Amino acid sequence: MKITRMTRPIVNWLTQQRPSPEFPLSDFERIRYEVRPCDVLLIEGRSRVSDVIKMITQSPWSHAALYLGRIHDIEDPELRNTLMELFPFSPDTQLIVESELGLGTVVRDLASYKQDHIRICRPRGISHKDSQQMIHYAISQLGKEYDVRQILDLARFLFPWWIMPRRWRSSLFQHNAGKATKTVCSTMIAEAFGFIQFPILPLVKKNGDQGVQLFRRNPKLCTPRDFDYSPYFEIIKYPFMDFSDHADYRLLPWHGKGILDSQEESMYVYPEGQTSDEPLPAPNGNNEKSVKETDKKDSNSELSEHTEAEENSAQSKKRLKVKKEPFVAFTSPQTDADFYEGEMPAGRRTH
Repeated sequence: MKITRMTRPIVNWLTQQRPSPEFPLSDFERIRYEVRPCDVLLIEGRSRVSDVIKMITQSPWSHAALYLGRIHDIEDPELRNTLMELFPFSPDTQLIVESELGLGTVVRDLASYKQDHIRICRPRGISHKDSQQMIHYAISQLGKEYDVRQILDLARFLFPWWIMPRRWRSSLFQHNAGKATKTVCSTMIAEAFGFIQFPILPLVKKNGDQGVQLFRRNPKLCTPRDFDYSPYFEIIKYPFMDFSDHADYRLLPWHGKGILDSQEESMYVYPEGQTSDEPLPAPNGNNEKSVKETDKKDSNSELSEHTEAEENSAQSKKRLKVKKEPFVAFTSPQTDADFYEGEMPAGRRTH
């Protein structure tokens, strides 16, 4: 889909960011110190299109970016000059390459995701030479448009093929499907790893008596969560509130005087012994009586609610009638050749 004057307002609405949390789950300063060239950064997006990708992929990660490093980390002088001309960042800027709706494939400052939840996926054992080739490939993809059709194709996998009209079915498995000038974030990164034959989620097949053979997964089917799930990547996480180095998890600040709003109260709970209306401690200890009265009222209220819930549950069980239906297995017309690249043995093209 090409961004036009008519579609620009829709793209802006889809990519509008929700407010960032006051304290993100990850420690950005430690992440920016730890990250290395060719690391994959998984990001939990805060836009509407991110919510769609999370629903399709059944994962909290909606975006992936490839870390390039600083300008001096790129050995090829021509690539350095090209990058400095297109994106005039300061020499100390930590750069990432990514594909984003409305922008295409661009280079951006790592600090753009300072307030987001980030996870590092590091390719295990990648050589320095291959990392430079990956960086060369990623930079060569700059300027490509974002392929919205591919996101729609992935969404269609939520529905069985046999109940969908043929014109609505996915075009991912057609030969030369889509245009070569379009890509999405994880597809571009998967192609970069495929350029150096680095596995992400390959298919393993027996190859007669000689051993096994790997088939590279179709990069158009790669999603951000595949890097998190892949056994060939090391997962590095630095939480904002960390206890592994200097404290114990029992010393984390669970108790305090913070108040949850109405939306947060539906998703989070107060620690045991603490309530949302807990009074502030008085310096002379005169509020002990009020605290005891409040605790007594809360206990009586909880007892009555518990009794009422048991009665409602008993009545519901009497009215409930479970109808068992026979299990019908779903068979898909897709084969291994649809999901992986390379020639499959004739006798092994099974579901």
